[in-house]
Amino acid sequence: MKQRGYEVLGNLAIVNFPKNAKQKEKKKFANKILKEHKQTKTILEKIGKFSGKLRKMQTKYLAGEKTKEVLYKENRCNFRFNIDKTYFSAKLSNERKEISDQIKRGEKVLVMFAGVGPFSIVIAKNSKASKVFSNEINREANKYEKLNIELNKLKNKVEQIPGDIKKVAEKLTQNIEKGRLCEGNRRCPRFDVIVMPRPQLKDSFLEQAFKLSKKGTRIFYYDFCKEDEINLILNKINLEAKKFKKKIKILRTKKAGEIAPYKIRLRVDFKVV
Repeated sequence: MKQRGYEVLGNLAIVNFPKNAKQKEKKKFANKILKEHKQTKTILEKIGKFSGKLRKMQTKYLAGEKTKEVLYKENRCNFRFNIDKTYFSAKLSNERKEISDQIKRGEKVLVMFAGVGPFSIVIAKNSKASKVFSNEINREANKYEKLNIELNKLKNKVEQIPGDIKKVAEKLTQNIEKGRLCEGNRRCPRFDVIVMPRPQLKDSFLEQAFKLSKKGTRIFYYDFCKEDEINLILNKINLEAKKFKKKIKILRTKKAGEIAPYKIRLRVDFKVV
């Protein structure tokens, strides 16, 4: 049987089998992984792609301990989450560290589409940011993020702002204007850094980022495109900036992983000037 490989995620391994694989062959391969990787306790079969705005995966139990709870470590941080109910990509581990290394002392950071908190927690744990504000619409993911904030002893450094980012941005803008966002400040400044690890949705959400930005804000924006379409993404960002009367400077573009043949995850770093 030709199998397509598997991903180890903490205590779990997730296998992607070809459509014609028989159940007996799947079980045999699952037990082989358990024997070869002692730290792996559970084998799951991937039966569906990430889908919907909540980016949920579908898996089926194959062997080992019967659980879908992941215990995962990266960048000096611990995470716990349910693989079917929340989105998590271990492939972005280096991205999270790279961005955390660029955060300056005392900066206020907003992470959109935060999931169970990997970007927010890695930034808070590994940088001198004064505060990280973390937004996610998935209620189940917010529950796990709360747990992960506590696991990493970051209750005073990461603040959850759950809900639809469009509504949240509107409310945050009002709070910022009235000085309600930051304790001890009569008038709270907008964010110094905005991180946007977007799912594959049509909406860019740049409108919300621009509403919450100020002169000097650095934005790390993720998008998806073919390798020869990078300029289309840059044009889109520039057009959105013009629409919302923001002047920006593109600092860097980076291929942050291949998600399909000839299709990449692109990161664009830019600054409001």
